[in-house]
Amino acid sequence: MFKKTHWTILSLLLVLSVILTACGGGATEAAEATEAGTEATEAQAATEEETTGGSMNQVEVFSWWTGGGEAAGLEAMIGVFRQRYPDIEFINAAVAGGAGTNARAVLATRLQAGDPPDSWQGHAGQELIGTYVAAGQIEPLNFLYEQEGWLEVMPETLIPLISQDGNIYSVPVNIHRANVLWYNPTILSENGIAVPTTLDEWFAAMDALQAAGVTPLAMGEQWTAMHLFETILLASLGPDAYNQLWTGELGWDSPEVTVALQNFDRVLNYTNSDASSLTWQDAAQLVVNGDAAFNVMGDWAEGYFRELGMQPNVDYGWAPVPGTNGTFQFLSDSFVLPVNAPHRDAAIAWLIVAGSREGQEAFNPVKGSICARTDCDRSLFGEYLQSAMDDWATNVVVGSLTHGVVANDSWKTEINNALGIFLADRNVANFQAALTQACATSGPCR
Repeated sequence: MFKKTHWTILSLLLVLSVILTACGGGATEAAEATEAGTEATEAQAATEEETTGGSMNQVEVFSWWTGGGEAAGLEAMIGVFRQRYPDIEFINAAVAGGAGTNARAVLATRLQAGDPPDSWQGHAGQELIGTYVAAGQIEPLNFLYEQEGWLEVMPETLIPLISQDGNIYSVPVNIHRANVLWYNPTILSENGIAVPTTLDEWFAAMDALQAAGVTPLAMGEQWTAMHLFETILLASLGPDAYNQLWTGELGWDSPEVTVALQNFDRVLNYTNSDASSLTWQDAAQLVVNGDAAFNVMGDWAEGYFRELGMQPNVDYGWAPVPGTNGTFQFLSDSFVLPVNAPHRDAAIAWLIVAGSREGQEAFNPVKGSICARTDCDRSLFGEYLQSAMDDWATNVVVGSLTHGVVANDSWKTEINNALGIFLADRNVANFQAALTQACATSGPCR
């Protein structure tokens, strides 16, 4: 009915244009009427395309990989996608912002408006389950796991973190380590400092560096402070007590947590004064440039160092954050399939590449992470990443706070708010009280 009425109106407009021309209105009026008819036809075509879901020859993938090895790794995986699916246009909808803070805010706005991308990046763990699954915003992917045989090649440790009620909700593309201490070997050698293995050794080393006029610890904007915070919690508490914080078995008001917060407060005394204005890349670069001795950052920093042309064990070295040896604090990036994805078939094609051995072998050596799959070719990875593979296989594994594993979004937000206040006033007692309240409000302490 709509189409018939629409074309009747268009016909009347064209007749009217002829009459106006005959009456002396001239070419101008005729041209305007013809233009109006053309615009109306284009509008109808756009409406029909929107109604049918648009072209199936594109896929929009949303992430926060915009710089350093992250962007290069994504481009490598996109290259695999384009080889496999040359008829599908890949739209890279990446949004800059450390640890996905800005990107996830944009994504939340789009989801609220009913405008999801075809797939988006998320962290395995409570960020995924407690946010997108709880809101009914993503589809289960059991059919893909069965079709592609992924259950045989994905770590048993990982599957429960991306599952609920027997349904698997994302495709993990990598494993990252959070608790890495990066250091400048030349600075340590010139100051006669060995790589510290305990918190006490680290404090002593940073005291000596500070006395020598060297910035001991490079840090960036607030999310990097949270990243540092979670590693100090782990170093101070050990893996068992650290895990108990996230299950509610250990109270945030306990004496053990007080000591951990005091250690974090002390660590902050060694950081650069301009931290709040620096990105994680800026802070990491202070180390390889020789302007700071240490930096605590996930192992995506190694991809960034290599992109800068730096050489391992020459321009930079690495070790577990002091006090965390034998523990692998992990996170995993993954991609999801939204409910009502605009181009569902194309989104599934992207997920197949993201979960494939070819896709992960292209992505991870450049990104600075190890494959989520267990069958990737070890020889493709550099010295650091091979050491990470060994540690992932043998260490005690715990999850990251900053990167979505151990806390849902609302709890993490409350922790982040408390951290922001603490970075300004450095009041440990108030910080601990706020963290205790956050667990009661949004965590398992309710």
